[in-house]
Amino acid sequence: MPVFAGQGDPARSMALLWRTPGPRTGPGPKPGLNVDAIVAAAIAVADSEGLAGLSMRAVAERLGVTAMALYTYVPGKDELVDLMYDGAHAELPVRYDLGEGWRAAVTSWATDLLGCYVRHPWALRVSFARPVLGPNEQAVVEALARVLRQAGLPAAVARRVVSLLFYVVRGTAQAVAESRLAAAAGGPSEQAWWAGRVAALRQVAPDFARRFPDSVWLAGTGTTPRRDDPTPYLEREAMEAFTVGLTVLLDGIQAAMEAGRRQHEADRTHHEREPHDPASSIQRSGPGRARSL
Repeated sequence: MPVFAGQGDPARSMALLWRTPGPRTGPGPKPGLNVDAIVAAAIAVADSEGLAGLSMRAVAERLGVTAMALYTYVPGKDELVDLMYDGAHAELPVRYDLGEGWRAAVTSWATDLLGCYVRHPWALRVSFARPVLGPNEQAVVEALARVLRQAGLPAAVARRVVSLLFYVVRGTAQAVAESRLAAAAGGPSEQAWWAGRVAALRQVAPDFARRFPDSVWLAGTGTTPRRDDPTPYLEREAMEAFTVGLTVLLDGIQAAMEAGRRQHEADRTHHEREPHDPASSIQRSGPGRARSL
């Protein structure tokens, strides 16, 4: 089930996220304890136990304090999840070097964000339907927007590209997380699971290749993993899809940008070569404007 951010008091949540002064909700401060320390401990708990294992008590135990001591700084778990989500994004760069071109910068941005979500898979449960609106996630958006703007992409298109890239990254990270969960769940090994299922499929659908020839064609293009590679199948496929898909996406963006530039240049050249006819200008402007020329 997704977790929806912004479930706490808006004013208090925003003050915590942006680290602006706000009213305390408990007794006086405890020496050595602050919001950043609480967030770091909560992230460590979630990295280890997932959001299911996150509680104010678990965070307090990691910090060596009582749960009540945390409420001086964070009103509750809802606000804490918002802070954790935004805090995880603080690991990411806020600017990307455009020296090697916008494509390299976008690739680095997407790869860095993917790494963040793989390290913190619990963050994938925080839904986009209710955004956190914290400074660190906004800095991640700002970094990508800057690259696309410098590349010359129109704002209306860049906005959709930003959304698409977030979806690609989160979808890839979700596949990686689920693949690792499946491997850790026990039962038969991945190889044994596939061998058993494929054998059963052949029994019930001996004409599979005839019925689904294009699916067989797709399956035949996969790479053969090394014997010493322990990476789960789905994780490997997801990462390869990410690399190839991102390249194709960037190719499409570049082609669209180049087509737009060519059209703009053609329009400008046509306008410069078109002879100016005052009479036609008067005709286009209409009777009411003829006297002004």
